[in-house]
Amino acid sequence: MAATIEGQDRVLAAAQQIVKSLNTSTNVDTDDMLMILSTFDNRLSKLSNFMTSSSSSTPNSAKAAAAAAGGDDSFVDPRFEAAEQLILHWNSPPNADPDSTFDYLAAVDEIIQMTDDLNLQPENDLVMDRAEAALQHAMAHLEDEFRHILIGNTVPFDAGRLHESSFIRRCSISSSAVEIPDFETGTLSEDQEDVNSGRYNHVKGKSLGGDEFSLDLVYPDAIIDLREIANRMIRSGYEKECCQVYSSVRREVLDECLAILGIEKLSIEEVHRIEWQSLDEKMKKWIYAVKVLVRILLSAEKSLCEQIFVGSELIKEVCFMETAKGCVMQLLNFGEAVAIGRRSSEKLFRILDMYDALADVLSDIDLLYNDESGEMVCSEAKGVLDGLGEAAIGTFVEFENAVQREASKKPTQGGEIHPLTRYVMNYVKLLVDYSDTLNGLLEKVESECEPDSSRIENGDNLEFENVPPLARRLMLLIKSLEANLEGKSRMYEDSGMQYIFLMNNVHYIVQKVKDSELQKLLGDQWVRKRRGQIRQHATGYLRASWSKVLSCLKDEGLGGSSSNASKTVLKERFKNFNLCFEEIYRIQTGWKVPDAQLREELRISISEKVLPAYRSFLGRFGGHLESGRNAGKYIKYTLEDLEGYLLDLFEGTPLVLHHMKRKGT
Repeated sequence: MAATIEGQDRVLAAAQQIVKSLNTSTNVDTDDMLMILSTFDNRLSKLSNFMTSSSSSTPNSAKAAAAAAGGDDSFVDPRFEAAEQLILHWNSPPNADPDSTFDYLAAVDEIIQMTDDLNLQPENDLVMDRAEAALQHAMAHLEDEFRHILIGNTVPFDAGRLHESSFIRRCSISSSAVEIPDFETGTLSEDQEDVNSGRYNHVKGKSLGGDEFSLDLVYPDAIIDLREIANRMIRSGYEKECCQVYSSVRREVLDECLAILGIEKLSIEEVHRIEWQSLDEKMKKWIYAVKVLVRILLSAEKSLCEQIFVGSELIKEVCFMETAKGCVMQLLNFGEAVAIGRRSSEKLFRILDMYDALADVLSDIDLLYNDESGEMVCSEAKGVLDGLGEAAIGTFVEFENAVQREASKKPTQGGEIHPLTRYVMNYVKLLVDYSDTLNGLLEKVESECEPDSSRIENGDNLEFENVPPLARRLMLLIKSLEANLEGKSRMYEDSGMQYIFLMNNVHYIVQKVKDSELQKLLGDQWVRKRRGQIRQHATGYLRASWSKVLSCLKDEGLGGSSSNASKTVLKERFKNFNLCFEEIYRIQTGWKVPDAQLREELRISISEKVLPAYRSFLGRFGGHLESGRNAGKYIKYTLEDLEGYLLDLFEGTPLVLHHMKRKGT
């Protein structure tokens, strides 16, 4: 379909077709037809010879038209007669012959003008009825043509091109995403700990009208034709029909786009029945679709309305509203279903992603729906955003409570890091990515509630002032974790193991804080306090595990000076030392200190306590036994032996030293 006709040949051909059709008419004479056609386009005035030669079968009196109409011919304009005949005798829909559409639209314009004129002449009711009938006939054709053009010229939604755009890449999920397991059923495995979460990048997009990503919904050439048809339908009072056609076609297209983006139509009840793994995937797709829909599709949709319905603000608003409302509400309904669903810790990150995605496009929604008819959509979007915010805080509180309540009774093998510690610290580490969002939400909650104790004591009994809400909550959360771990340490009968367990877990907490943005959030003073706790636990371990060994190497009870010490007592001391050391070796080689540096530091601390004491005791009293029989039975280990054996501790593999003889004997 074309808005203009190029070349006289096509104009002449169109006119010949019109005249041929009108030669059978009994209502208009040939001379009148020449005048009428000339008013449609001045190029048609050249057709007088053709029309004169073709007029033999046409009545030459306009009165026949009046007689046929049953009225006075003074009320009938010959141009109206010609336009009416062209419309009523149009044998094919306008799209069948694009080059002749100009004449069809010109005839419609003539009828519209006639109806406007006749509205001022109430005595011409009969002619008015004819005009309205012709106009109704024309509108039926144009409505079909409008639908045909709109459908036939819709640009297919290219999801591939969309994925390749820089705008979408900045909204997409990391390819190295790791899922957060359910708190009650599992924890992060060790090899997952340092992998990034499935975090969406929160990059603010350009405002509406930006050229970051252009999208044609309809081929540009067709927009001209759609605008011409829409203009006639609106002028004729058929704006409702035009809006209905436009909205129904475009609504189906937007629904198809959402389907391509993986968005399904689900009720709230259906969303609540979905298993978490499947729901997680749907939440990811929702986050992606929200930005695509608002920033790209709806922006382009509103631009299309503005191009087609030029000069009619109300029609633009109505068409856009009716077109876009359904898909927006579909997304908002899913958001509402998630917000009111069962709260569990694994959902928090996705809920925060959904909250941020919707918050990021809320201003764009306000721009898109900036009229009274769009207030409902804007209000609904704000309501869903508030619901997601409440769900996020509620889920965070549930997580805090779950950490406090976690009461597993099975101790970790070898004093290893407890799964609860791994889970909580990886969870907390990921939460830092959402600091801005969580601080805003927590501030809102705190402003609406009675303030609870926001004082968190450091070792120096100092109050933390001007600490962000999230930092306070995380400090309290880790404090709850530490209290829980204290209780779990008492499940070990060996007091040395209790200290190893606490040392491992506190060290893990500190490392997670140091290796992330948590250190900035919690502060250096917080880290120093935990480092002090690690040293305290190491000291407690040395006292609990090695005091008995070291007591065997003391001078007390030997019966005098080193020169006259009792051999019997010395044999007993060396024997007890060997037994104690071998027992520690057997047990503590099975204990595990996962961090290599901490393990090495602990071995050095043991060496600094044991080796000097053994060297001194052996140097002062070893000679009393070495000259006697079975000396190797009592002095089983050299200093180098002990130093080497200490390197086997805390590897998590139990070893035995039974029946070993001193090297070199």
